[in-house]
Amino acid sequence: MALSSTYYGQSVTKFAIASATKDWASLGDGANTLEQDVTVTGAQLGDFAMASLSVDLQGLIMTAQVTAADTVTVALTNETGSTIDLASGTLYVMVIPREVV
Repeated sequence: MALSSTYYGQSVTKFAIASATKDWASLGDGANTLEQDVTVTGAQLGDFAMASLSVDLQGLIMTAQVTAADTVTVALTNETGSTIDLASGTLYVMVIPREVV
C-alpha cells in the first residue's frame, strides 16, 4: 500500500524547542508509564508536540502532548515484555503552533 501526502506549499518557520537532561527511572513491563513535564514557552493547548531522546528507547513508546500553557508532558510506556532501564540522555521537545499548519 502506497502512502500519499498532501503538501500545502508552506514551510513551518514558527516553532518552539526545549531540552533537558533526563535520567528516567527503571520502567517495568505491563504498560506502565513514566511522565515528565517540560516547560516550552509559548506552547498552548491544541498545538502539535513531538519529543525525542538522545539514547535508544529500547522499544519503549514515547508520546508528547501539550497539557497546559507552556507545558508539554512526555510519557514513556513499556509494553516490551521486560523491564527497561534507559541510560541518562537529553530529552528534546518541539512544539508547532496549530495556526501554522
